[in-house]
Amino acid sequence: MMSVIELQGMEFFAYHGFHDAERVTGNKYGVDLIITTDLDRPSHSDSLKDTINYEEVYRIVKEEMGKPARLLEHLSFRINEVIINSFPEISSVKSRVSKYNPPLGGICRRALVETMLDRNG
Repeated sequence: MMSVIELQGMEFFAYHGFHDAERVTGNKYGVDLIITTDLDRPSHSDSLKDTINYEEVYRIVKEEMGKPARLLEHLSFRINEVIINSFPEISSVKSRVSKYNPPLGGICRRALVETMLDRNG
């Protein structure tokens, strides 16, 4: 039974950005994840050992958010790569990384990048 697990609205203060000043002052970021996996086993067993541990996924995202990146594209891909390599039962992972109030010289609530990594290419 292929299903989806989503972690929505994770927020972090981190030090990413193309400009050096962004990596000094930091900014608020949001991350949403969509994980595709088979949930047949945990649906019947009701056991955490049979599914994706959300706390572990959050820990991975938090750790990756703590490593500065110049581009949201790179950061989003890096999150996907670590998650899919950490859980062999995941078929695909999609991450949406938002930077709130990006320094664009005008009003912009957030910049967002979405990337997806599929285990089967």
